[in-house]
Amino acid sequence: MTALEFTNHIGKVSKSLRPFALRLTKDNEDANDLLQDTLLKAYTNRDKYTDGTNLKAWLYTIMKNTFITNYQRMVRKNTFIDTTDNLHYINSTDSSTDNLAYSSFAQEDIARAVNNLDDTYRTPFMMHFRGFKYHEIAAKLDIPIGTVKNRIHIARKELKTKLHVYAHFAS
Repeated sequence: MTALEFTNHIGKVSKSLRPFALRLTKDNEDANDLLQDTLLKAYTNRDKYTDGTNLKAWLYTIMKNTFITNYQRMVRKNTFIDTTDNLHYINSTDSSTDNLAYSSFAQEDIARAVNNLDDTYRTPFMMHFRGFKYHEIAAKLDIPIGTVKNRIHIARKELKTKLHVYAHFAS
C-alpha cells in the first residue's frame, strides 16, 4: 500500500477515533493531542501495517497504548519520594504562607514566553486562547484547519517547555 493510499484509509477511519480519545482523556485538548500522536505514530509505522488487517482496530490499539504510556510517564514524573526524617512535616500547613509575588512573576514569565513565540504560532494560539474555534481561526488567517491545529499544538508544546518550572504548581 502506498503512503497516499494509507493516508486516505486513515482519514476515513480517524473520525471514529476522536470519541475514543475523548473517553480516555476526558479533556478536549488532551484528546486532540492523543489523536494527533496516534495518527503520527500510525503514519510513521505504516510499514508495520499489513494489508487485510483491521485498520480501525490497529489505530485503536495504537491510541490505547499511547494513552497508557503517556499516563504512566505522567505518574512517574509526579511521584514524590520523601527522604525526610520528620514525616509529620509533609502535610503540615502551620508554617506555610502565601506569597503573591509568585503569581506576579509567573504572569510576567508567561507573557514573556508568549511574546517570544514566532508570529506564525503566537497568532493562532492567542486566537484560540481568546475563544476562537479552529475553523474561525482558519477562516480569519486564510490557512487550512490542520495547519491551525498544528501551529497551536507547536505553540503549546513550546510554551510547556519554556514554562516547565511552573509545572508542579499547576497540579
